[in-house]
This record gives sequence, structure tokens and C-alpha cells, in this order.
Amino acid sequence: MRHNGEVTTPAPVELDEPASDLRLALEDPWVTIVWNDPVNLMSYVAYVFRAYFGYSDEKATELMLAVHHEGRAVVSSGSREQMERHVQAMHEYGLWATLQTSDTI
Repeated sequence: MRHNGEVTTPAPVELDEPASDLRLALEDPWVTIVWNDPVNLMSYVAYVFRAYFGYSDEKATELMLAVHHEGRAVVSSGSREQMERHVQAMHEYGLWATLQTSDTI
């Protein structure tokens, strides 16, 4: 075989970028939902939201009233792992909580 002195390079190939966990979390975040229950006082639920999430009195009260009047409230959103931690924390405080994807709310 003879070499003619020309150097060739392969044509660029476009690849689909793999979805990162962060991008998936941003596109389809999970949510923590706190549900109404017959046990906990409204003042305690608001306290938990202030103490755990760091919400202001106004935000904690707004979420507590949503739990009380609507039966539930979305209290946080983010990655599945974060929401699992939040749900576990709510359980430790004695609140009923679940997680689900935001597109199923």
C-alpha cells in the first residue's frame, strides 16, 4: 500500500448526552407531601415546618393551613434522595408524609 501523504481524520459523530442525575432531578423533581391527620395540633405542624425546613412563620402557617383545609401540602421539592430524607424526618416528628414525582400531583 502506498501512502499519499494526506492525513485524514474521522468525521465527528454526534452522541446523545447521557442524562445526569442532576438534570433528571431538575426536569422531574420529586416532592414531599405532608398529609392531614387527626393527631397533631396545627401549631405543632407549623412548628415542624419552621424547625426542620427553616420556613418563616408566614410560610409555615400557610403550609399548615393547606394541610388542614386541603388534606395535604407539598412542603418541599428536589431529588428523590432529598425527598426521602425529608419524608423520614417528617415521620420522626410524627407527621404523615409521602414522596412522589411532581408530575403526579
